[in-house]
Amino acid sequence: MSATAQETITDIGQKTVFSILAAIAGCHLLNDLLSSLLPAIYPMLKSSFQLSFAQVGLITLTYQLTASLLQPLIGHYTDLRPKPYSLPVGMGITLMGLLLLASAQSFPMILAAAALVGSGSSVFHPESSRVARMASGGQHGLAQSLFQVGGNTGQALGPLLAALIVMPRGQSSLAWFSVVALLAIVSLTQIGNWAKTHISQKRTSHVLNGARRPDQSTSRATLPILVLLALLFSKFFYLASITSYFTFYLIETFHVSVRNSQVHLFVFLGAAAVGTFAGGPIGDRIGRKRVIWGSILGVLPFTLALPYANLFWTGVLSVVVGLILASAFPAIVVYGQELLPGRVGMVSGLFFGFAFGMAGLGAAVLGELADLTSIRFVYHVCAYLPALGLLAAFLPDLERPSSMEAAEEVVV
Repeated sequence: MSATAQETITDIGQKTVFSILAAIAGCHLLNDLLSSLLPAIYPMLKSSFQLSFAQVGLITLTYQLTASLLQPLIGHYTDLRPKPYSLPVGMGITLMGLLLLASAQSFPMILAAAALVGSGSSVFHPESSRVARMASGGQHGLAQSLFQVGGNTGQALGPLLAALIVMPRGQSSLAWFSVVALLAIVSLTQIGNWAKTHISQKRTSHVLNGARRPDQSTSRATLPILVLLALLFSKFFYLASITSYFTFYLIETFHVSVRNSQVHLFVFLGAAAVGTFAGGPIGDRIGRKRVIWGSILGVLPFTLALPYANLFWTGVLSVVVGLILASAFPAIVVYGQELLPGRVGMVSGLFFGFAFGMAGLGAAVLGELADLTSIRFVYHVCAYLPALGLLAAFLPDLERPSSMEAAEEVVV
């Protein structure tokens, strides 16, 4: 092969492909927009089907568990055998869940719809996170932030669109969002075409250069991975109190309307999207560990103050909490990928899956606690969760040699 051809192959791995990053972030937006419609219509479902808080939590648990249990397995499988066209398949499963939710006439049907939406996410996230890293050009934190901010933006838009479209027209209007899923399927098919070509070229490049797959021993990474999972537990358990119950908290505590409460939730999720966007590039500059430490433990004063604030300051504090707390996730994902080079799919699946699982478990546990006590008590308890950020002291400082950066991109 000529030197020019070899340079072309090498450049593919070095240049940041912003068009692909934008496309996969956009599809992440659409995927999470569809997923976030479910918790956004909880007040309507609770009223229509006369659900308890525990049943509301069970809906979230069903979604989050199906979205979490499969992800590490799918990620591990696609590390060995990349499946770029699994992306539109996952979105198709989400589409089926959305249509079932629009027509559900009973609580079991709602649970089945939630399970389908969760299964679609479990297929989507590991492979889409891999595509974002493929297109990063070495700017892994930036790529992960762009990818995740797409999801956070979708989560923020979901409640707003639910307030504007679904709440006035009823549950059946959810079917209108099938157009969004179809657009995502078309885009994801094109992304799959790019990823397939990229994987083939990377294989050729590493065969030519004699690159070897890096050591993937997990023994040295066990403690740091456990610490990262504990930090994800604190982050997503707290976030579950917001995404599932913040509307109920505002309605019960400050007697606002359902629509007003959903706007407050939209503002919080928008702030979380901004925090997510900032977390990755900051981690590229100052180190992932510092971002992880500051974002988890640094939010503690604000979560402690929130249960005692009036409506205005509750809104302000929720924005601050969203900004700071959300910045941790891109840094945690990239940090984990650097701990276990060559296992991008498995690490992404593990962390995304664990995050979803903890959010679902948190929703169920906190819903049960709210039934036994009150929504306000839930926020008093959850305020202390960011104190687990102290565990970040056990994370080692990671330095990435350039040779390892190149070798970890090898595809089996």
